[in-house]
Amino acid sequence: MAYNLKNIYTKKLYIVMRKNLLVIILSVFLSGITSVLVINYHEKNSEKIPLELPQAQIKRVSLEHQSYPDFTYAAENCVKAVVHVKVLSKGSVQTYSLFDFFFGNGNPQSFQREQMSAGSGVIIRPDGYIVTNSHVVAGAEEISVTLENNKNYKARLIGADEVTDIALLKIEASGLPYLEFGDSDALRLGEWVIAIGNPYNLTNTITAGIVSAKSRSMPSYDEGFKIESFIQTDAAVNPGNSGGALVNIKGELVGINTAIASRTGSFTGYSFAVPASIAKKIVNDFADFGEVKRALLGISMQDMSNDLAQKAGIKDIKGVYISEVVRGGAAYKAGIRASDVIVTVNGKPVNSSPEVQEQISRYRPKDRIKIGILREGKQKELSVVLEGSNVVQ
Repeated sequence: MAYNLKNIYTKKLYIVMRKNLLVIILSVFLSGITSVLVINYHEKNSEKIPLELPQAQIKRVSLEHQSYPDFTYAAENCVKAVVHVKVLSKGSVQTYSLFDFFFGNGNPQSFQREQMSAGSGVIIRPDGYIVTNSHVVAGAEEISVTLENNKNYKARLIGADEVTDIALLKIEASGLPYLEFGDSDALRLGEWVIAIGNPYNLTNTITAGIVSAKSRSMPSYDEGFKIESFIQTDAAVNPGNSGGALVNIKGELVGINTAIASRTGSFTGYSFAVPASIAKKIVNDFADFGEVKRALLGISMQDMSNDLAQKAGIKDIKGVYISEVVRGGAAYKAGIRASDVIVTVNGKPVNSSPEVQEQISRYRPKDRIKIGILREGKQKELSVVLEGSNVVQ
């Protein structure tokens, strides 16, 4: 009996274990199928992560063709109107005899010796009128001009103005290539310009740069009256470039190259040109009258500062402070007073003394202009009739 019960128990145990094994196998099978279905579902419905990072967006600026710095048109056309100016002058030379050298007699002998210098010039009319710098032709006994095609001419000095460093020459020729004056007021900071001249007798040399600043002035070492409102550029200019052309990319004459800022005598980064607005008026005076008809306002002025703005009773630092009005001068007669602040000349804003000088230099004596001033914080516009006397400007 006991034996039979044992067999029955063993048989039941076997049946239970078999059922459990089937349940386990079935569970594993179902779990596997479920996992596969879940993975497939997520692969179909989830966003795929890109293997490569997206490329950075490139922003492009649309520029007009004329905005690109292409100098070929201006260079190829303007170079024909720039000339090589050669000046023969006589300088005094002192010599000592052998006796003076040893015994110091102190009575040197003087004699005249010919000296040759050179610069540049720009043809501004087809009948042979040429603008250059006054310092290029200073003390000239003879002046010769060589054109771009290597033709030589004797030149006649019509007039030279040391105040603006502009001179006018004339050669007997016709049908010459020439440059027209452009609007130097329209020049913008950063605008491309090219300088054309004859540095170190390297004829027809062209350099390029940008307008670095406007209305620059330079120290006057002889303390003489100067009208300076230079265009500053970084176009390379060296000795021999004086009197040459500064042109924009349209081929318009916007300035006459005049000076460099250098401790070595050679170009070190900055050059200066007389703006066309000044040069044009001077050469027209020489051509029409044989002399400069210079209009003066009759004031002394200073660039604005915090202290001067407070003294003038204005909040903004703008305009040009009038420190003195010459009694009987044009400004005095118009009612302008010391401590007034000039803010406009004929509607053009001014913020420095050179800017005022540049605007006034365009006019002749007896011309009537409008001067905008600030007085005790209030703006007024006064009518001024310019005069031509030797007063402080």
